[in-house]
Amino acid sequence: MSHVKGRNEQVESTRVRILETAERLFAVHGVASVSNRQVSEAAGQGNNAAVGYHFGGKNELVREIIRRHAEPTDVIRLRLLDQHRDSTRLRDWVTCVVQPITEHLADLGNPSWYARFAAQLMTEPNLRELAAAEVAEAPALQAVFGGLHRRLPGLTGAVQAERDDMAHTLILHFCAQRERTMPPGADARAVWEATATSLIDALEGLYCAPVT
Repeated sequence: MSHVKGRNEQVESTRVRILETAERLFAVHGVASVSNRQVSEAAGQGNNAAVGYHFGGKNELVREIIRRHAEPTDVIRLRLLDQHRDSTRLRDWVTCVVQPITEHLADLGNPSWYARFAAQLMTEPNLRELAAAEVAEAPALQAVFGGLHRRLPGLTGAVQAERDDMAHTLILHFCAQRERTMPPGADARAVWEATATSLIDALEGLYCAPVT
């Protein structure tokens, strides 16, 4: 039994190392520019087919990176949703959209790569669809946007969807830029708290902007 346990722990350790390496390489170079072989080599795997062995292919590797971050982000989102569920303030619901991402990035420390990885996914349509499919059905996320939309009775469904897309794009690309320019040794939590405030201010204005 100890032999099996040791083998399972070794496999899991290898999977994590591959995931962390792929996330960093994808964040810097883009998903399409990095081969499975490059990921395997950078992760210190003697077998250049390690990505295929552990994940089956690049799309599944990308899915696993997304899932790895989606779970802790959703825990934060559920906490905020419970805190603001009965709020009638638009700002509280915008906070529920922004803060799960910035708080998770703060938890990752400095340096981190996930914001840049997520922004890279937005530049490739098939990967953007893949990412959307992974998170779109999350009950907490649906509840957050449902609460947000109830604070916007003057906007049609089409305008709400358009501004949700604008918000999503702004959050990911602004966080990617902040992550990219964060100085070594900077206090990640302080940086991401300030980033969250800036984004919440901007998005509250975006959602309240008139429709012409």
